[in-house]
Amino acid sequence: MEKKKLREQKIQQLKELNQFSERKKEKEAYILAQLFESESWKSAKSVAAVISLGFEFDTSEIFARGWQENKQMAAPKSFPKGKMVFYETNSDTVHTISAFGVKEPDSTKEVMPDELELIIVPGLVFSKSGYRIGFGGGYYDRYLSNYRGNTCSLVFEEQFHEDWTFETFDVPVAHLFTDSKGVDL
Repeated sequence: MEKKKLREQKIQQLKELNQFSERKKEKEAYILAQLFESESWKSAKSVAAVISLGFEFDTSEIFARGWQENKQMAAPKSFPKGKMVFYETNSDTVHTISAFGVKEPDSTKEVMPDELELIIVPGLVFSKSGYRIGFGGGYYDRYLSNYRGNTCSLVFEEQFHEDWTFETFDVPVAHLFTDSKGVDL
């Protein structure tokens, strides 16, 4: 199946899941418990995550937990020509809506790739081998192609789909935390 159709299909499924907010919250809590118990989380002093859109996996608890545990937390900003930079964020950080409709931090403290120990990579569609389809800009694949730290994604079972072809530039995440059975990277 082509990526554009898969994106549309998974966005619709995520929006439908979002309508059942209690079910979505239960699924998020189950997945977050796995993340917070993982060695990836426990050992990381610095963590990056996207500030989620309403229908996506809610990342607000990730930021709150990170700040509570005195981790350096970072969120991305997108720039022309597919460039993405992570900036430090805290509970007082102001966010603005980007041209893509996502919240980005109004921070000036850039966090360099070698300072980030864990990046929680967003996506819409995932294979069980860790490949993902995002919103189509290629920002994360470009960033991850030179990143040497740890990566993971938080994935609802509704987001898995195996019938698509990975591109040579696609970079898989190292670990998937999910509410789906039979996924183990």
